[in-house]
Amino acid sequence: MIHFDPPRVPTTGDAAALQQGAARKITYLRVSVTDRCNLRCRYCMPSDQDFLRPDSLLSYEQIVAVARPLVARGVNKIRITGGEPLLRRSLHTLVSMLKALPGSPEVVMTTNALLLGRHAAALKDAGLDRLNVSLDTLRPERFERLARRPGLEQALKGLDAASAAGFTNTKLNAVVMGGFNDDEIPDLLTFSAERGLQLRFIEFMPMASNGYGLDAERVPLAEILARIAAVGELVPLERGSGPASTYRLASTGQELGLIAAISMPFCDSCNRLRLTSDGILRSCLFEGGEVSVRALLADPDPDARLGEALDVLRRVKPLVHDGQGHVHMNRVGG
Repeated sequence: MIHFDPPRVPTTGDAAALQQGAARKITYLRVSVTDRCNLRCRYCMPSDQDFLRPDSLLSYEQIVAVARPLVARGVNKIRITGGEPLLRRSLHTLVSMLKALPGSPEVVMTTNALLLGRHAAALKDAGLDRLNVSLDTLRPERFERLARRPGLEQALKGLDAASAAGFTNTKLNAVVMGGFNDDEIPDLLTFSAERGLQLRFIEFMPMASNGYGLDAERVPLAEILARIAAVGELVPLERGSGPASTYRLASTGQELGLIAAISMPFCDSCNRLRLTSDGILRSCLFEGGEVSVRALLADPDPDARLGEALDVLRRVKPLVHDGQGHVHMNRVGG
């Protein structure tokens, strides 16, 4: 029997009603390997964040033991996240272990790139398929103000190291924040075009980790589109299975994506689960319910129990989230 924890802030009905929802097809697992980070970005965590003890984190073997039955049941993409995932020692070992699963799922990673100069080659050799790099500003003083740490030069060197290691189709993620970096949309478009990066603008999300938006103004999707259109004509492209609406900028031919979880929730088509670094399998970034996997891994038949957890969580994903995440983003993988 799976122990199911209902949403902490239920807004779409009680847990029993949620469990009666139509089962989603889950093909994507986001795995947070640590809640620690070498930056302190204001939209991700408070400045005085307390971090989990190292001995409370899932081992690589435990992460793979969770992923294996989910891959057998349809998951074909695994994203490694944090905090900053490269703070976990020998992360390339986990990449190799995940790629060795039957079916060889696509394994990708989101990083702030500060440590890529040291690790890009080993990650490529281990089989990592692709990188997403979080970079919200190209101005050093703004980077330090946002991240509460310097690091822009190191992040740019990390991007260079990733390219030298052979990574292609790298995506650049930029959270658009009114009054902070929204005036850099043209600069980020030029930067990504020159480097061959797939730029994705992400709408700011109110979270417990950022005081529900008290320090930043959300720029809605329509305004982001208007700012891009001022640079050049946007040609809509067919939307894929992910959360981004995709476009081509006619003036440069570059493809870009917009993720607007607040203006245009994609809950009804969401195909993902999240595994936190301390072993909580969540159905949603915002809400929807969760299952602790540690007891399931200790069961005589852990694959069957994890299969049951998958069946529960794919039925409790909210039809529409309430627009506020009641967790710290660095603890659920962003």
